[in-house]
Amino acid sequence: MALTQANSESAGTPLGPVRQIQAGVLDVGYVDAGPADGPAVVLLHGWPYDIHSYGEVTPRLAAAGYRVVVPYLRGFGTTKFLSERTVRNGEQAVLALDTVALMDALGIETAIVAGFDWGARSADIVAALWPARVSGLVSVSGYLIGSREAGKVPLAPEAELQWWYQFYFATERGRAGYGKYRREFAKLIWRTASPRWNFDDATFDRSAASFDNPDHVAIVTHNYRWRLGLAKGEPEKLELEKQLAEGPVITVPTITLEGDANGAPHPEPSAYAAKFAGPYSHRTIKGGIGHNLPQEAPEAFADAIRDVATG
Repeated sequence: MALTQANSESAGTPLGPVRQIQAGVLDVGYVDAGPADGPAVVLLHGWPYDIHSYGEVTPRLAAAGYRVVVPYLRGFGTTKFLSERTVRNGEQAVLALDTVALMDALGIETAIVAGFDWGARSADIVAALWPARVSGLVSVSGYLIGSREAGKVPLAPEAELQWWYQFYFATERGRAGYGKYRREFAKLIWRTASPRWNFDDATFDRSAASFDNPDHVAIVTHNYRWRLGLAKGEPEKLELEKQLAEGPVITVPTITLEGDANGAPHPEPSAYAAKFAGPYSHRTIKGGIGHNLPQEAPEAFADAIRDVATG
């Protein structure tokens, strides 16, 4: 295990310095804030976002005594693959395994795991498959564990329209277009997914720098192609994917969140409530809150973590 501090655009922000640690197949860039002996919280971002989604959540939790770990996902920021030979895989099981590997590398036995978008899916998976490692779960948009079989079922045209970028990424034109216009693409997603969030250019640029990662386009396009059955996963992850395809119930204490102005595709809370068999509650956060809920409503997100911790 190697641990270093890396230069990063995040240095000097409320998140603090970005460090690097070898975890699994990755050299992970992450922020580690708050007391080292505090109860651990792992915060997972989504696409097309990055660790700065937790810029105002992190200091709140650190001040309350939590150890807060915020990693860049594979393909984002300073997180890099240790080997050029490693498959650039974005399937759901692999992203969750990255979280477990990071916890192992940092010596974290149990943590509250929280996230939105891709990060919520990974948090759900860690809670479902490794519940002994998760003391609590906070998930924006609830239960997001999926299967490729479910992905084969066509939706009504209006619903399919919301997933336009998934079909774009299925083409080589889409891969090339995202590579060329990744910042313009991301800004469009930010605006449509959070139509009432008035972010400024500095806020966007701070996160957009993480999309310059050399593996970013490969991971993003593989993630969406895998969902549609257009790209292969890793054979050794097949058993995990089979478990996930069965829709495992989550038993750890959970709070799910939803913004009242989420413009991204998301399920209704009533559709997934039965997937949470332990202590569970749902909160709809009002005030024009969109998809990037931790950045748009940091106090509400931090409150959910504090509340799931105390039961």
